Amino acid sequence: MLTAIQDALVASIPLEADWSLPHDFSSVITAHQCQLTFIVNPHAPSGRLIDQETLRMLASEIDGILVIDEAYVDFVSDEAHDLTQLAVNSDNIVLLRTLSKGYGLAGLRVGYGIGPEHLIEPMLHKTRDSYNLDAISQQLAEVALADQAYAKSVWERVRLSRTDLCRDLQALGLQVFASESNFLLATVPPECPLSAKALYEGLKARHILVRYFSHDRLQDKLRITVGTDQENAHLRHHLAALMQREAVSTPT
Repeated sequence: MLTAIQDALVASIPLEADWSLPHDFSSVITAHQCQLTFIVNPHAPSGRLIDQETLRMLASEIDGILVIDEAYVDFVSDEAHDLTQLAVNSDNIVLLRTLSKGYGLAGLRVGYGIGPEHLIEPMLHKTRDSYNLDAISQQLAEVALADQAYAKSVWERVRLSRTDLCRDLQALGLQVFASESNFLLATVPPECPLSAKALYEGLKARHILVRYFSHDRLQDKLRITVGTDQENAHLRHHLAALMQREAVSTPT
């Protein structure tokens, strides 16, 4: 919508089959003379993480600004994966972060950017709307950010549960992409009696919500958010029953 308002052109570059960047990504960006390049890292919906060195090289190879959406970065296993200093000391990298995912505050719509001063400072005056963030949201965000011990404990529980859920889904015969987010992307095998869409609908009928996408590359896949251990077990039970075409009654 914003690009349409500015009458700007959008060039979409498909990722590889494993959701990695294509080897000629920077050259394609240059050929299109892109002024802004957006990358989601970890990627959605696959959860794949692009390493710091790859992003540093990419930023050095393109002429415009590299914007890295880090909405899911709190769930990355390697805590050493921190692009803050890379962005601050760069000429053309801006990180976007949100409290909607790792802090569970999606209703507040609070986020922030990190980058070199010459890129961040103009945003405070040229692109900010009037009354863009209310005082209550600001105060709640400050409290959430202050309690890092609690936040980190939640993220670690998600990582552990993610590993267990990945193993359980693989045991059911699903192909699961390695994820550094709070969700897993699972491919439904051709031999499964139900399609990904049918599984999605079957789970929904049992009050279990996962994501199904009709995009060509995602039609045989489900994106499954990592829940509590009890929720994950509930999902596994009903998913197994659906894949085996067994009738299951939903527990009350």
